[in-house]
Amino acid sequence: MDKYSFLNTAHTSFFAELYDRYLTNPDSVEPSWRAFFQGFDFGMESALDEMDIGGQNGSSVFVDGKSVVIPETLFKEFQVVKLIDAYRNRGHLFTKTNPVRERRKYSPTLEIENFGLSQLDLNTVFNAGEVIGLGPRELRDIISHLQRIYCDAIGVEYMYIRKPERVQWIQEWLNVNDNHPDFNQNRKKHILRKLNQAVSFEAFLHTKYVGQKRFSLEGNESLIPAIDAIVERAAEMGVKQFVMGMAHRGRLNVLTNIFGKSAKDIFSEFDGKDYEEEIFDGDVKYHLGWTSERKADNGNKINMNIAPNPSHLETVGAVVEGISRAKQDTHYPENFSKVLPIVVHGDAAIAGQGIVYEVVQMAQLDGYKTNGTIHIVVNNQIGFTTNYLDGRSSTYCTDVGKVTLSPVLHVNADDVEAVVHASLFALEYRMRFKSDVFLDLLGYRKYGHNEGDEPRFTQPKLYKAIAKHKNPREIYSEKLIALGIIDKDFVKELEQEYKASLEEELEDSRKEDKTIITPFMADEWSGFQNVREWEMLDAVDTSYDKTKLTEIAKTITQLPKDKKFLRKVEKLVGDRKKMFFETDKLDWAMGELLAYGTLLEEGFDVRMSGQDVERGTFSHRHAVMKVEESEEEIMLLNNLNDNQGRFQIYNSLLSEYGVVGFDYGYAMASPNTLTIWEAQFGDFSNGAQIMIDQYISAAEDKWKLQNGLVMLLPHGYEGQGAEHSSARMERYLQLCARDNMYVADCTTPANIFHLLRRQMKANFRKPLIVFTPKSLLRHPKAVSGVEEFSSGGFQEVIDDANAEIDKVRSLVFCTGKFYYDLLAFKDENKRDDVALVRVEQLFPVPEQKMTAIINKYKKADDWVWAQEEPRNMGAWSHMFTHYGETQKFRVASRRFYASPAAGSAVRSKLRQQQIIDYVFDKTKDNMTRRVVKNEYKKE
Repeated sequence: MDKYSFLNTAHTSFFAELYDRYLTNPDSVEPSWRAFFQGFDFGMESALDEMDIGGQNGSSVFVDGKSVVIPETLFKEFQVVKLIDAYRNRGHLFTKTNPVRERRKYSPTLEIENFGLSQLDLNTVFNAGEVIGLGPRELRDIISHLQRIYCDAIGVEYMYIRKPERVQWIQEWLNVNDNHPDFNQNRKKHILRKLNQAVSFEAFLHTKYVGQKRFSLEGNESLIPAIDAIVERAAEMGVKQFVMGMAHRGRLNVLTNIFGKSAKDIFSEFDGKDYEEEIFDGDVKYHLGWTSERKADNGNKINMNIAPNPSHLETVGAVVEGISRAKQDTHYPENFSKVLPIVVHGDAAIAGQGIVYEVVQMAQLDGYKTNGTIHIVVNNQIGFTTNYLDGRSSTYCTDVGKVTLSPVLHVNADDVEAVVHASLFALEYRMRFKSDVFLDLLGYRKYGHNEGDEPRFTQPKLYKAIAKHKNPREIYSEKLIALGIIDKDFVKELEQEYKASLEEELEDSRKEDKTIITPFMADEWSGFQNVREWEMLDAVDTSYDKTKLTEIAKTITQLPKDKKFLRKVEKLVGDRKKMFFETDKLDWAMGELLAYGTLLEEGFDVRMSGQDVERGTFSHRHAVMKVEESEEEIMLLNNLNDNQGRFQIYNSLLSEYGVVGFDYGYAMASPNTLTIWEAQFGDFSNGAQIMIDQYISAAEDKWKLQNGLVMLLPHGYEGQGAEHSSARMERYLQLCARDNMYVADCTTPANIFHLLRRQMKANFRKPLIVFTPKSLLRHPKAVSGVEEFSSGGFQEVIDDANAEIDKVRSLVFCTGKFYYDLLAFKDENKRDDVALVRVEQLFPVPEQKMTAIINKYKKADDWVWAQEEPRNMGAWSHMFTHYGETQKFRVASRRFYASPAAGSAVRSKLRQQQIIDYVFDKTKDNMTRRVVKNEYKKE
């Protein structure tokens, strides 16, 4: 008997639902049915290719090598299911989502003839309607339902999601009211009120500040009701804090109408007044951050934060994620969903900027996840003057969202109710599944890139259409008037009332002659002080009780006895124990781990991330140890006591830009966490150069933002070539000014211990750039005794403890690992006429201490700055600029080079020796060279 003979008698709705399950998730159906449907699909593709779509007696398909006849009624049911599946997968390509021009054409279309159906089938009742919640319905009703869900003002992409429960939830959500909003009259009036605020605000600025840049929201004003709806609904769902990042377009509107920033303050910024405090230089009005407390309609108070951002588009996204995670770790460790990150993108930027991909890839990683972000694209369909077709290869600007299988909704920004509806979907999805979701609001840009720009130079046809186009408030108010919900006077009253309030605030703003910069997230920074450069040089007590230090050392040098570790791990931990309790010679790793341990014991948190930081690039840290058989992770620093801070360390994804941005944001929101980012090699940090230039070095000056991020950058010339030698010290030092950061290059474990502790023990926060060693991690002389940790403090300058002052004729200043190279030569050649002084802090320059040392060696008549970097790199230019005494120094360095170091180990060693020779003998100047036939003499 044919095992498929029951196809003639079974209820067709059963097969329709089974086939729908197969199309959604083939693995969800029993293997024999999977084979049957695979045969059916193959047969149908062949038949459609040949335009031979079955006869009245049905169609046959091959399953397991045998021909199976499918009854005509069942065959058509399967075709309807295929049609439903096509709408789910491709309906977004055929929507009414573009308000100002026709959509591109895609094929094949969703015409029923492409699915083996005909116009004669439109009146036929199909049980396939049950798979979309309609029950048995005529084909025309099924198509109408699908058109309303998938091809109206909202296009939905989601069928690539690999978790059936999410797909099912989305389909059920979409089926309600055919994916259309069903707001009551009060809600519609509220939406109109927010839309009026958005439109009227831009109109007011356009008349009062003619020609001034404001990066208007006009053409995408529905963003304001959308965010408002998210905030209000999220408050009902228990969200306590919002962290938002966005670029300049529409930012002033959002600040006023969502975050509650006084329009008076914005008008002051438009008027170009000077700042109240001389210490800050400020920034343009559309870059500033803001923190406020908003009272939701249900009475709940919500902490609202919009992060400051530079003009470098998408940079702020990484910062927002870091801020959000810090707030989650600090305030809601049991429920991350109480903090909601929202990132607003531009269409050109989200498609073109690589950092978006880096941030999206963080979304589900343990060290970086924030329980989902709502991404909103303010889609102008243009980037400055560049058409969208020239701005990306992908179909949509949001296609990056598919990397993490996030749902994407494309919405006509003129249909404000659809925008609000889609926004509520995004929130519900994020809260339920703790996952990212993307909203693409297709609108337009009323003016050029800024209000003084002429867009018709490059898009004359588009801007002709835009000039005739009604704004979203006009479109929506006409719709409500037609429905009898409001009359024309209602809109006029809304407009006049809002405009009057703006006029009043404008008048108040012009009574003041200074602009006040309001600190961002002041609630997180209570008790911290702003300090100037000279105050940064004040000593901070970083000593630590020796008894307690010993207890910490015991904890971090004792593995759990009931677990088995690799022998190398056991030896490493055993060696650490000997260092502290027997030899009194602690290496760099112990200095670093003890710094973390002491801060944890004092209640501070410690977070470190970066590539391979758990073990350390050079296998020195081993902050995380793996049990041999189970790979269970053991972090001894979390075993100190019950009241200690949290120690968190994460190997990052292979990213610099995004991860540095994240960690900077984390430090911004958590000043009592020692937040560290470590580069795999120091020069890799230049992948994050935008973060370094725009945030780390300048944020306090621009935005009144303190930040205590620590950057550990391995640096040192050991013959490893151009890319693994220099951390590009000169670039950081060039950015140093006034009181913006610390820069250090330590030479002892005790000094790195005190430096890291100072970062938390001070009552202010500054970014700290540390050039860390590689070879010194195991150098026999780069050790410190226990007493050096428990007493004393950070030494900005370390004098030559072994020098006999009266014998010294050459006083050599150097920094970092090069000191040990010079020391080896000095000891080997018994050069007691040379003193080696280590400058451990490069900024702020410890001028007084350096001068005191110079004055101490009264018989010295030769002062040297020695560095292993080329003359155009390293610290020399910085020291020459910031420290007047260097005018009399001679300089020992590599020559001027374009590349930091030679690729040849032999050549590198030769150049290193030439510098050392010149340090100790001024007649051996390696910079001297003669020109022969326009070529430099070979070395």
